[in-house]
Amino acid sequence: MPTPPTDPSPAGRNRADVRRNEQALLDAAAAVFVRAGVHAPVRQIAAESGLGMGTIYRHFPTRADLVVAVFKHQVDALATTPRDATAPATDPPYQALRTWVHRFADFLVTKHGLAEAMHSDQAGFENLHNEFVERLLPVLDRLLTASAAAGSTRPDVRAYDLMLAIGNLCIGVEAFPDYRAHQMIDLLLAGLTRTDPATQEHEGN
Repeated sequence: MPTPPTDPSPAGRNRADVRRNEQALLDAAAAVFVRAGVHAPVRQIAAESGLGMGTIYRHFPTRADLVVAVFKHQVDALATTPRDATAPATDPPYQALRTWVHRFADFLVTKHGLAEAMHSDQAGFENLHNEFVERLLPVLDRLLTASAAAGSTRPDVRAYDLMLAIGNLCIGVEAFPDYRAHQMIDLLLAGLTRTDPATQEHEGN
């Protein structure tokens, strides 16, 4: 696809600056939300992004606006995982799966705060939830299929089951400050690489 021509006019440059600022802001807000939750002070996001607090409020007047925007930003990033997870330019299939799953876990931190941020818009929250499942489930399925085809993980794992398991492992982050979700997820992924004990027993008979 050809690259669209750059608009050299002052208005075009201004729009480009606005887009860059918004992307920097969303990247910074996502990082802060993962570390400190969706109720982190706006000044932390400003410091992370290098932008002024006025710029943040100009883009996103309320915290709910910002949380929803970060949520959509993270979904977009997770959905751009290469379709061919076995391509030479990418990580080995199992590593590609592990990297994506850990990024997905960070995304769930924002999702867990989304319901509270949108407490007066239940229908909107449900629509966003359905959107992320519809967009990300096929990505996880491709990564699992590639990893299984490479002999790295079991072939009988459903993407939906794994997505639910990851979500359940991330719930403890809100209740226990020292909860190590990423370590728990690595244990889960390690379990996917093992042969089912029932299969081993059957093969031995």
